[in-house]
Amino acid sequence: MKSILQSEKSLLLAFAVAAVGYAVDTPLAGFGRLASVSETILLIGAILAASLNVARHAERIAQKLGDPYGSMILTLSAVLVEVIVLATVSAKTGSPTLVRDSIYSAVMLDINGLLGIAALIGGFRHGEQAYNDDSARTYSVMILTAVTVSMIIPEFVPQADWRTYSAFTIVAMLLLYGVFLRMQTGPHSYFFSYSYPDKKTRRPAPAPASTGWRYSAAMMACGIIAVGLLAELMSHSLDRSLKGVNVPAGLVALIVAGISAAPEMLTAVRAALANRMQSVVNIALGASLSTVILTVSAMEVMALISGQRIDLAMTPPQTLMMLVTLLVAAINLNDGQTNAIEGMTHFILFTTFLMLLALGL
Repeated sequence: MKSILQSEKSLLLAFAVAAVGYAVDTPLAGFGRLASVSETILLIGAILAASLNVARHAERIAQKLGDPYGSMILTLSAVLVEVIVLATVSAKTGSPTLVRDSIYSAVMLDINGLLGIAALIGGFRHGEQAYNDDSARTYSVMILTAVTVSMIIPEFVPQADWRTYSAFTIVAMLLLYGVFLRMQTGPHSYFFSYSYPDKKTRRPAPAPASTGWRYSAAMMACGIIAVGLLAELMSHSLDRSLKGVNVPAGLVALIVAGISAAPEMLTAVRAALANRMQSVVNIALGASLSTVILTVSAMEVMALISGQRIDLAMTPPQTLMMLVTLLVAAINLNDGQTNAIEGMTHFILFTTFLMLLALGL
């Protein structure tokens, strides 16, 4: 029991912060912006702790399942965290573009940030890193299709027809993801795996005694509950922190995307350092695909229920950055090997994304 409590200290801390937060959130509102900013930073840290705990247990399940199932569990857990945080924060802020900006930011973080940094670090350490190029091509074409249907075409859909197109988008996204899951777990599962040469490696520390996949699944569920509770508090403190302050429009979206991407980035960097680029490709592109398809579907369902349209149509700079990112990824990931130069191209695109965000674009 002691070892289990010790291993779950980050989750216990997250619940403790949530309990204290609900007790002091209302009184803190009277202490000014500094108190609200401090509360927001503390809550973001607690959400990251809870989401890292979710990712840790997802990774344990992933190690048992292996690729492609393992990477799928990791990406789905991250998307679930993102949907919870996004739904909570968007309900509080009422911003019609928060969902769009968060999905866009998540794709930039996953492909340009996560994949770029991992390929750059891995390239400097190992040179060229091999992976299955079938997976990269499959992911790329599906992400491009999903982005076009859900985030480019809506620009041309009349206001009067938004419900019809939203319903179509939900069906199209679920069909696309259903076929993808059939491929990933069925006869084409080899697209998403790579046979590495056998070599001696230091095995990770074993999980606490008497803990199996059921325990990890239960802890994942507890972590997701903690994320939901903390996200509700963060939506209050963040609203107070930014009230009357001129900040870049995409800052809140970047915060939401960063919370869900942080565990993935740590996992991807570890995989790159271990010369396991297939896991990096599966996580980076799989997370982007899952974010576009599942987050769009979930938020569109909420929009239809509430009757409030969400603006998913990307702005011209966002559309250009998205298309260039997917084009560069398709070219870089077409030969089955990554290197530091390819990582640098994505990293430069990531810094360009940050510059455009700072400029309010």
